[in-house]
Amino acid sequence: MSATPDLLDWLEHRRTRWPNTANLHLLINNQTANRTTRASNHWISAAMRGQAATLERLRVDRQLEEAMVHGPDPLHLAEVFGLDEKTAMRYADSARRLLETSAESWSVVAASTDDQR
Repeated sequence: MSATPDLLDWLEHRRTRWPNTANLHLLINNQTANRTTRASNHWISAAMRGQAATLERLRVDRQLEEAMVHGPDPLHLAEVFGLDEKTAMRYADSARRLLETSAESWSVVAASTDDQR
């Protein structure tokens, strides 16, 4: 997984602009930096317009990263992302499928590389 340059720029801006924020949300603004609530859908849509990364792609990337580090455990995902149990189970299932697909893809790439040698 690699972050896009736009995301890296945002993370650097976020660290510089709000170095002591307690807000765990990726996307914060002047109104939410001093709270723990998320930014409004309207603000997020405007901020993301024209970017290569979408909220869905960022969410999936973050969940997959968490699942790769700690395993696709619904209880862990519920705690980390503040999810209810059904949503956490869906996320864990998605992460498990993504991990399996990724493993299958790497197996195909490895086999292809071995064939070329």
